[in-house]
Amino acid sequence: MARQLRIEYPGALYHVKSRGNQKQAIFLSDDDRRIFLACLGDAHEKFAAIIHAYCLMTNHYHLMVETPRADLSRIMHLINTRYSIYLNAKHGRCGHPFQGRFKAIVVEAEPYAQLLARYIHLNPVRAGIIGLPQEYEWSNFREYVRLRREPPWMRTSLVLSLFGVRPERARELYAEFVLSAIGQELKNPLSGAASSGILGSETFIERIKKEIIPERLRAPDPEFPELRKLTTRPELAGIRAEVDAYLGSRNKHAKRAAIFIAHKNTDYRLREIGEFFDIGPSGISSACRKMRAHVMSNESLAQAIAEIERRLFNKPFQGSRLQTEKVAE
Repeated sequence: MARQLRIEYPGALYHVKSRGNQKQAIFLSDDDRRIFLACLGDAHEKFAAIIHAYCLMTNHYHLMVETPRADLSRIMHLINTRYSIYLNAKHGRCGHPFQGRFKAIVVEAEPYAQLLARYIHLNPVRAGIIGLPQEYEWSNFREYVRLRREPPWMRTSLVLSLFGVRPERARELYAEFVLSAIGQELKNPLSGAASSGILGSETFIERIKKEIIPERLRAPDPEFPELRKLTTRPELAGIRAEVDAYLGSRNKHAKRAAIFIAHKNTDYRLREIGEFFDIGPSGISSACRKMRAHVMSNESLAQAIAEIERRLFNKPFQGSRLQTEKVAE
């Protein structure tokens, strides 16, 4: 299974969720929850992380977190590692209490922050733990309605600003917004965003794809190569044309190289690639395997493929440009 995307940039806003290993409890007492909140405070002090909304359930937690320094991975590593060390020591456990890596979706603040905050604050209501969100001690809905003071690592102002410029009226409107949804079958605002890791308008998603992700890929050794598949992809005809222009349309490797490049660097399905090249899905897989073997054994072909990928996807290219006639026929 592919690793989840990590889209990081200064000021990014995320929904983060982490669940207990094998759905086991990660909070066994109120002291555990207090320690976890202290870990959030530590993340604020060290990385300037800002928590806009949170809810601690028995076997998982939800956060809406802002990262001024584009360092979500470091923030979550600190939070989960420190809490894991405490939890194992306190309760005589061993191993990692969390199930795999945390899940994160980057969020467009307006209007999705208010939907996401409501979704987070209604978690214990949907679970049947309490009837009203203000009855639950382990979310920050109480801070939103002034039943409790905000700690330094928390901000309610972002979400409340979406309800007006007058703070007290904004609190009232947010409370109405949340309470009016109790008992209603509301769509999960995160549904459909898990595969791309982005929740937002088409304009926001396109900006992430065109500006943020390419910048991330230019960094050395990007942590998550799946980001490449979210960049704006060229048409299959464009890939074939670039390959033909560089290798020559009569080159015996041309068709297979175009298939290989499309499959490696884009999210086109095997069926889509097969329909364009008039080959079945199994034929696409076979062509890719053969091409990969050729690339590994033919240095000039490998460099030619790298140059074509650079032209199509702005990938860094090492070495001088190869002429078509240098590629093995």
